[in-house]
Amino acid sequence: MRTRTSLLAATALVATAAIGYLVWSNIAHGPETSILNRPWPASVKTDQPDYPPVLTPQEELKTFHMAPGYQVQLVAADPLIKDPILAEFDGDGRLWVVEMQGYAVGKSMENVEDPPMGKIVILQDTDNDGVYDKRTVFIDKLVLPRALKILDKNCALIGEPPNLTKACDTNGDLVADTREVIHDGFGKRGNIEHAANALYWGMDNVINVSEHTYNVLPKPGGKLEIVPNLVRGQWGATQNDAGLLFRDVNTDPLFVDYVPAKYYVRNPGLIRTRGLYENLVDQTKSAVWPVRPTLGVNRGYRPEVSRPDGSSYYYQGVSSPMVFRGDNLPKDVQGDVFVVDDPTNLVHLLKLKDDGSGNLTAGDYYEKGEFLASTDERFRPASLTPGWDGSFLVIDMYRGVSQEERYQTDYLRDYINQHKLWEGVHHGRIFRVVHASGMRKVEKPHMLEETPAQLVQHLSSPIGWWRDTAQQLLVQRNDKSVVPALKDLAAKAPDWRTRLQALWTLEGMGSMDQASAQAALGDDNAAVRNAGVRFAEPYLADPAMLAAVMKLADDPSWQVRRQLAASLGQLPAESRVGPIVEMLRKYGNDEITVDAAVSGLKGQEAEALTQLLSQPGASIDAIQMLAGSAGKNRDVAALNPVLAIAAQADQPEPVRVAVLDGAAAGLSGVLVRRTGGVAGGRAGGGIPGMSMRRGVQVDPLAIPSRPSALETISAGKGDLASSAKNVLKDLTWPGKPKPVEPENTRTPEQEKLYEHGKQVYAANCAGCHQDNGQGAPNVAAALAGSTFVNARPDVAMRILMNGKDGKIGDMPPLGQSLSDEDVAAVLTYVRGTWGNTASPVPPPYATEMRQMYSYRKKPWSNAELQSVVDASKR
Repeated sequence: MRTRTSLLAATALVATAAIGYLVWSNIAHGPETSILNRPWPASVKTDQPDYPPVLTPQEELKTFHMAPGYQVQLVAADPLIKDPILAEFDGDGRLWVVEMQGYAVGKSMENVEDPPMGKIVILQDTDNDGVYDKRTVFIDKLVLPRALKILDKNCALIGEPPNLTKACDTNGDLVADTREVIHDGFGKRGNIEHAANALYWGMDNVINVSEHTYNVLPKPGGKLEIVPNLVRGQWGATQNDAGLLFRDVNTDPLFVDYVPAKYYVRNPGLIRTRGLYENLVDQTKSAVWPVRPTLGVNRGYRPEVSRPDGSSYYYQGVSSPMVFRGDNLPKDVQGDVFVVDDPTNLVHLLKLKDDGSGNLTAGDYYEKGEFLASTDERFRPASLTPGWDGSFLVIDMYRGVSQEERYQTDYLRDYINQHKLWEGVHHGRIFRVVHASGMRKVEKPHMLEETPAQLVQHLSSPIGWWRDTAQQLLVQRNDKSVVPALKDLAAKAPDWRTRLQALWTLEGMGSMDQASAQAALGDDNAAVRNAGVRFAEPYLADPAMLAAVMKLADDPSWQVRRQLAASLGQLPAESRVGPIVEMLRKYGNDEITVDAAVSGLKGQEAEALTQLLSQPGASIDAIQMLAGSAGKNRDVAALNPVLAIAAQADQPEPVRVAVLDGAAAGLSGVLVRRTGGVAGGRAGGGIPGMSMRRGVQVDPLAIPSRPSALETISAGKGDLASSAKNVLKDLTWPGKPKPVEPENTRTPEQEKLYEHGKQVYAANCAGCHQDNGQGAPNVAAALAGSTFVNARPDVAMRILMNGKDGKIGDMPPLGQSLSDEDVAAVLTYVRGTWGNTASPVPPPYATEMRQMYSYRKKPWSNAELQSVVDASKR
């Protein structure tokens, strides 16, 4: 049978006010609800069972401690769902759920790919009692699916590495009968924690993919275009009412994109991308408050991880941020951000703050205590789902093991086995968040049957889900008959949120016009003005439109000003430098504005520098970033005039140093840090707050003639001479002696091992350390040029076998999931790639090292490994 339907084993009970349960007044038989006003903040329940049992859904409800007034209702549970990791509502209010049934299965805790066990199921509440009672398998036999985006006409985009697939039901039975691979390369199999995910349709009509190199752009009429992206985020994505995109990574819960990735993508020469993926939470001022000891985490052996009662101080695996954009919970949490931390069994709430000028920060909403925390170790909140009812759902994978085997430390693996947490899989629960103050009744949506004119009306809803869903359906259907109504909303709607989404709907339908764009520039709301700058880009060649956008150069919102700096890069090449330099003069001390501006100046860096330096007081940071772009783009015609500026003796020395330091950073990827300031200050330049990755070895850039002026400068002393030497290292010219190139001395057998290691790396390492060995920012260390990689082979071998502590996070041990030959092969590959020239590693050596350090149960520290490196040099 293609359609499978079942009922929850437990009958939904009528909840009574006498015991604190809350149900909607219009429901006769409502969902079971957690107990109201349990102790909060709750003390840690230290008397935990040796073998945490699998609780029934009703028993699990009793383990929850929630902030005052809040409860959760059980709306779905096993056997109706199994291993849910994320969910989304379609336009008719049906809940589509991704089931990752192959994740960490059995005592081995290995992921199962054959047979493929993953499914996407559709849940329905057929009797409208608030509990899902019907399950339809939309598509099955998926290998570890991890991303979903519902489209119109019962279709869905599915992230199932290595493919991004579109599946559709064409006959109305909610079972997919067509599959189309939209694009390959959607991550790699074998790596769940660090691979493509999310598929989040943003307000600007880009379907955003976290931790991946491309996004998806829906085109009018339903076509999908692949567009390049920069790798950011780890798991999940969300947006606020202004359309800003938010993501997370590992132990940092919230980052924001002030400027969309597409602007940075257009200039691969950028040596910094401030404004994209800005961290909003100060770790030193944030904490989590579990209600049970949470020692079953990768770093549980470290004393600084847990309080004396065993509860973690800080996140152990935060993911899936969700800006709350509903209206059926108290106003004081609307616009704030919920995140899940499944290793510590809680849902955390962050207060999102705007300083009044468009700069955001976030911090703990509660000084102590969690929005939702459980004493049940198997409560694993995997994600959060915005609801059509103005609330949201908590998706609970419900299992003991939340970390797949390949990323477990020896400590965590022993903990899991000791407590038999690998038992009891293939469960799952979904909870709806409610509040004791009462829940306003919201009629279930029927958008899929509605006309375009009816969909337009939903753009005025106070609930973000309704506005987003209406916008997405209108863009896909692209019915031009509603364009006048959309323009009327964009111009006259009293709610700025409605005006904004009406404008983005017009843009997504290809129906934006110059008049609407120009009107948006004068809106009272900064988010609408910010969008207006983007809408104006196709019309910037018109002097009137350019004059209109330049009036926003002094806008009170940083977000508008920074977007303006980025959008000016869309001007025709012959007219863009002047306006961009004007922004650099005004705001050269704001790194985000600088990087947004430089992103639009590829190939025109020298012209911009000349104009910028024609007046005193130019920002050293802007100078360095412009020169860095010219260096990294490796275009001789663009770089030579930049270097000529550094050779001008009448330029202040800080300017000359900044130009050379920037060019050197671009050519090599190695940053020279100096003191920041403006031109005319003391020598130095500098890139405050910059964090560059270690450079991959590249060939010197060939220039047509000997750079005599630079050589003369390099013969001197001080910072200027040092900077010139750094540039000369990465240039070559006719007659310059060539450095001896590393010779491939690998034997045929070692070459075979190297090629095998390349495959092992792609499957197990590239998700974190990236294909180029640079390491994803805030996720993993760079391997290119790494001291530990290039040291004697037992240093890197220790890391692979036992893992390593790190500032970014632990490098998990991979020795348990890799054979000795795999370990030797991948080290041979890493030690001989990206400019690394260390010797190959034979498999017998891996066998010996495995036996030698089999006693060790915790990762190596940086200090321990460095002492081995230092000892080998004596």
